[in-house]
Amino acid sequence: MTAGTLLEVSHASKVFDVSPPWLARTLARQPRLLLHAVHDVSFSIRRGETLGLVGESGCGKSTVARLVIGLYKLSAGTITYEGHKIGALASGRIPRALRRKLQMIFQDPYASLNPRWRVADIVAEPIHAQRLVRGRRAIGARVDALLSQVGLAAADGQKYPHQFSGGQRQRISIARALASEPEFLACDEPTSALDVSVQAQVLNLMRDLQRELGLTYLFISHNLAVVHHVADRVGVMYLGRIVEIADKATLFRHPQHPYTRMLLDAIPDVAMSGESRIPVAGEVPNPLSPPSGCAFHPRCPFANERCRREVPQLGESPDVAALGAHDRVACHAVEERRLGSETRVRESPRKVVSDPT
Repeated sequence: MTAGTLLEVSHASKVFDVSPPWLARTLARQPRLLLHAVHDVSFSIRRGETLGLVGESGCGKSTVARLVIGLYKLSAGTITYEGHKIGALASGRIPRALRRKLQMIFQDPYASLNPRWRVADIVAEPIHAQRLVRGRRAIGARVDALLSQVGLAAADGQKYPHQFSGGQRQRISIARALASEPEFLACDEPTSALDVSVQAQVLNLMRDLQRELGLTYLFISHNLAVVHHVADRVGVMYLGRIVEIADKATLFRHPQHPYTRMLLDAIPDVAMSGESRIPVAGEVPNPLSPPSGCAFHPRCPFANERCRREVPQLGESPDVAALGAHDRVACHAVEERRLGSETRVRESPRKVVSDPT
């Protein structure tokens, strides 16, 4: 791991066995059915940084988050946190002191909260599990402080989750995640189920907490406006692979991969009126039967025979010197410079997103 790197994911893969029951498979003489949800994913996150992961539904973003936290075991590759391998976290072999540093905020704040528990008990559960504070009064004071930290009142601890709005429930989820005093949070689309105005409040709260507590985020979202607001670097995923990763400014101004360009072109933008755009054609292929070669080639207008035959590897962009920033992309067309100037995004910053605030 390089200096300043908190988390490093190296060639991580996750395969799910989605085969029918053994007897049914045997009678039908069918082979095992394997789903490659994540394949050969590599990235690193520096301390205090926010890495955003974007992509269409089913591309493997949430699976990556669960692998990092340890809810899923790796099928291949390694995940290292401060020099400690955490790929087997779900097996319980990681020390308690390291386990509590990694927490997760889930997409649905109501489904992730026990409806039969009071809020104070929900927030206090990690404190009890990690044995951080002892004594009823001390734990109660810690819970009150956490609720206040996320913008709720201490009296809210005596209520149940159904008595709160969606935004308030997500604040409770954040308080529970902070209860174990973590350093790293995997945020799995934490604002996608909220109204736009509430999204802005929760995002601003998360940014304030990051500054105050020195937190590091893996932020997963399909909303590019949200990612533009919170992320320092952005990784773009397609069908289980990262196809491009760069700092935020570089990716939004000069996207390299055709898929990244399609995602940005799909965003309504008055400033782009009258300019030609590349339409997003087709649908995401079936992950149980992915295309050969580059998984994006059936939808890519720049694909050639090599794209259909050979899987591109994530490497440094040939234009990295001109861009002045570290940009990695997995695309034969970019490598061979087949994307001419007529397909390049204009050099001036594109106002494709607006600040949620």
